[in-house]
Amino acid sequence: MTLLRDPAFLGLAGAILGFLVLATAVARVLRWRVRTPGQTIANLNARIDAWWVMCAVFTIALLTGGAGSYLLFGLMSLLALREFVTLADTGRADHRALFWAFFVVTPLQYVLVALKAYGLFSIMIPVYAFLFITVRVVLAGQTDRFLARAAQINWGLMVCVYCLSYAPALLTLDGPGLHGQGAKLLLFLVLVTQFSDVFQYLCGKLFGRHPIAPTISPNKTWEGFAGGVAAAVLFGAGIWWVTPFSPAQAALLALAAALMGFVGGLVLSAVKRDRGVKDFGSTIAGHGGMLDRIDSLTFAAPVFFQLTRYLVGG
Repeated sequence: MTLLRDPAFLGLAGAILGFLVLATAVARVLRWRVRTPGQTIANLNARIDAWWVMCAVFTIALLTGGAGSYLLFGLMSLLALREFVTLADTGRADHRALFWAFFVVTPLQYVLVALKAYGLFSIMIPVYAFLFITVRVVLAGQTDRFLARAAQINWGLMVCVYCLSYAPALLTLDGPGLHGQGAKLLLFLVLVTQFSDVFQYLCGKLFGRHPIAPTISPNKTWEGFAGGVAAAVLFGAGIWWVTPFSPAQAALLALAAALMGFVGGLVLSAVKRDRGVKDFGSTIAGHGGMLDRIDSLTFAAPVFFQLTRYLVGG
């Protein structure tokens, strides 16, 4: 059964479309009624417009099957890695190592995922690429800041490529109870992490009083964290019927994704704070760079994949 013939997928897609239409209408009314709209309203409209584009691209990737999804996430990894390396402490001596990272390691990771070679894609970057990239940096012959340079390239590969590749890897799960469910698993993961992000932002703006890590991200509050995670768990449990999960399993996996997503956002906020920037880039209007948009997904994807594989896939 294709996704276009799947009532659960069509029902959820219709609900998302309705939500976007409503959000767009509210944002436009706010812009028209406020005589001098401030940065907040302008940013809200830009974010919603960007969501239309992102949802359209993601839906097309899902409908084209595995190939479209692997290609989409591969491109996302390349953009995210580029943003990360732009801020990293690398130099001309590292260009050859970076060439291998961008044009060999990254495509190879997604090829292995597409081939369902779990035994290889699960260790290729943490083991083989880590060793190779480190040796490639050594062979450049520059020892100045060697540890920092090698570590940052490898860390970028881990976060932007390895961790993110576990999202489309959900399409490869084919155990008991998971046959043909990969696209809806991927949709569930993306929706839950993004839903958590949105509600953490809203709850933080409305009720936030106590920062979790004020020196890293002053806007992340305990109230926003609690509201966003609770909303994500309720949302995940509420759409259990789209997935192979029971309501309890959907709530548990949504909780894991939301918690790891929050951690991902916090860790990458520390990276930006260390580099002295607000955003990783300006690829997506209203959202910053690609890595700003997928920071939660990078940490949530591998944990969600493994939990799904062992709890549901048998």
